[in-house]
This record gives sequence, C-alpha cells and structure tokens, in this order.
Amino acid sequence: MAKDRGNSEDYVRPIRRILIGGLVLCLLALFLLWRVDSPRVERFRAQVVDRIVPSFDWALVPVSKVAGMIEDFQSYSRIYEQNQELKRELQQMKAWKEAALQLEQQNAKLLDLNNVRLDPKLTFVTGLVLADSGSPFRQSVLLNIGEQGGIVDGWAATDGLGLVGRISGVGRTTSRVILLSDSSSRIPVTIQPSGQRAILAGDNSKQPPVEFLESPELVRPGDRVVSSGDGGVFPAGILVGQVAQGADGRLRVRLSADYERLDFLRVLRTMPKEPLTEPGGLVLPRGDAAGPDGAAAALPVADEAADG
Repeated sequence: MAKDRGNSEDYVRPIRRILIGGLVLCLLALFLLWRVDSPRVERFRAQVVDRIVPSFDWALVPVSKVAGMIEDFQSYSRIYEQNQELKRELQQMKAWKEAALQLEQQNAKLLDLNNVRLDPKLTFVTGLVLADSGSPFRQSVLLNIGEQGGIVDGWAATDGLGLVGRISGVGRTTSRVILLSDSSSRIPVTIQPSGQRAILAGDNSKQPPVEFLESPELVRPGDRVVSSGDGGVFPAGILVGQVAQGADGRLRVRLSADYERLDFLRVLRTMPKEPLTEPGGLVLPRGDAAGPDGAAAALPVADEAADG
C-alpha cells in the first residue's frame, strides 16, 4: 500500500508540472500574439474573436448579472435618498399646512367680526385672546387690551357670532372677560318672538339655563335669545343664542359664540346715559323758561300760537 501511494505521487507531480508549464506557455503565446502589430495577426485575432466570443455568452451571464445587481443596488440607494428627502419635505409641508390652517381660522374670525352688525352709535375695540383660563369652576379668557385701550369694567365682549361675556377686571395692558357660561355670570335677555324677559345664569356648562321666565309655555326650542339691555349693563339686541331643551328638562340656551375658537374678541364701548334729574327739561330748555316752572311757561306760548 505504501509502494502504490509513492508511485501515484511520482506519477501526479510530473503531470501537474507539464500542465502548468503548458498553460503558462499558452498564455504567454496568447499575450505575444495579442501584442504583435501586423495585418495578418490582426486578421487572425479578429477570426479568433468571431469564433470564440459568441460561444462564450454563457460565461458572461454571471458577470452581467453581477453588474445588474450593482446597478440595482445603486438605484435603490438613490431611491432611498429621494424617499428620505421627500419625508423631510412632507414634514415641512405639514408644518406649513398647520400654519396656513391657523391663519385661515384667524382670517375667518376677523371676517366674522367685520360682518357683525351693531348699532351705529356703538363703537368697539378688537383684542386678541392671550390665554384661556377655563376650568370646571371658572370660565374666563384674557385679552391683550386694558386701561391703555380705554377698556372699562362691565363692557360686553362679542366674537363674530354672538355675545361672549363681559369685562371683569381691567389691568394696564390686559383685561379679563367672564364668559356667559361662568357660574358668576347673570345677564338679562329677551326671547324672541314671544318677547319674554328672563335671566341667563351661567352654570359652567356649554348651555347655561334660563331662569325667572314668566311664561315658559310661550317659549319653544329654537327661539332666538338676545340681550335685553335691562339694567344698562349690556346694549340691547346682541345675539346670545337659541333656546334648547336640556337633558334635565330645563330650558337652556345654545350659545352662538364659538367658545372652542376664541381668538379675537370685540369689546363694545357702552357709554353711560345721562341721568334725568329734572324731567321738565325735556319739554323746554332750562334757559328759555320764563318762570320757575319750565313746563308751565311753555303753555302760554302754545296758546298764543293757537290764537294767532
């Protein structure tokens, strides 16, 4: 067995050397053939390429596949980078969209404020809502106008839809608005078309109840509720909301003001009326009265005109 193994090794080694030497000689001859610059050799090379290369298409398949995979990977890398860029742009677009929506809402609020029809004698100041201090126990907002803007305690505040509340607390540059839904809010209202007078009492809910109603049977859900002007606190005729039937069976008011989006408020300047201390002055001015009683002095003038 050892002798056979030794004979096989002696036989394989020379064959291996001969094959390697022959391969080296063939490659060297092919190299020299490809380097020779001669027309005959050029034609020979062209014939060899025409004969051998077409039959080696199968050998080029792995190379072409690898090249295709590399191109696909490069294309995938470019697509991934483009996808990341599109994601960043999408995030920026979302931020711009949110800003555009906020501007659109503010613009709509301002347009609503401009479209509110008020008494021509009433003037107003528009303020921006700085903070909302709403809580289960208190409903109010803070405006960016105060004493410097001429704001006075008790003035009414509206949005683009209806009455919101009244000024309760004025600072130098800010003021607080107590909303109609606050438990401390009490305003006189008129229910149309029946003309019933009542008090809208806040209870920290979105639909405050109506109290002290003289004839509840004359009021129907959907009736219009406006400020009555009683007491001189609020101007008359400002829209408050509509009557609604509460779950507890009480008559409540569905407020027209959008409390979910209070961005701008219009504070109505309510000038106090001049008190009447001498009713006789309404008949004849004090300076034109002939006697101590202006009303009595006006009678002879009327008689003389009648006689003439």
